[in-house]
Amino acid sequence: MSETRIIKPQPISGFPEWLPEEKLVEDHVLRIIREEYERYGFTPIETAAVERREILTAKGIVEKEIYALSRLAAGEGEDASTDMALHFDLTVPTARYVAQNAARLTFPFRRYQIQKVWRGERPQAGRFREFYQADIDVIGNGSLGLLNDAEIPCVINAIFARIGIGEFVIRINNRKLLQGYLLDQGLTAEGVGAALKVIDAIEKVSRERTLADL
Repeated sequence: MSETRIIKPQPISGFPEWLPEEKLVEDHVLRIIREEYERYGFTPIETAAVERREILTAKGIVEKEIYALSRLAAGEGEDASTDMALHFDLTVPTARYVAQNAARLTFPFRRYQIQKVWRGERPQAGRFREFYQADIDVIGNGSLGLLNDAEIPCVINAIFARIGIGEFVIRINNRKLLQGYLLDQGLTAEGVGAALKVIDAIEKVSRERTLADL
């Protein structure tokens, strides 16, 4: 006679679930993002939740952050493991998608993508293992003008203004601008590389340490 096992339901750390009123807020925010993306002329795409492992790890991504897929059991003569894994961001799937469909896309390709991603990180405040990413990109088949770079913060500003989060600051991280400035100050290419390494860590160390390292 089989025993009845009582399983107590518990949340899984890093995988948030919302109550109805919270889900309504999330949907409202995602709807604003989608509307503003489309108002600026970006078109939606959706890629599979899984990619081949070799695609996801091609750029040297830390493998412990990737959730691999396997079946709990396999049929006779089969292997339960697979060569697939959940995507950890939308950049790699987009690159694969564009390469695969380049002959059928119009360039510059103005794409937006709002999907869940999965990362095997340690859950903490502001960090989850499952969450939405809302990406926009302008992908060219050659060089792109600075107007495309300038357009992105305009879209972000429009979204934040509609959501009504109050005052905010948009920080722009463009290595080309910083490299050009440092070269103009007389630094060599090697010196620019060393300076950028110090600047990248500016929020992790004290101001005095940053100035000393520079």
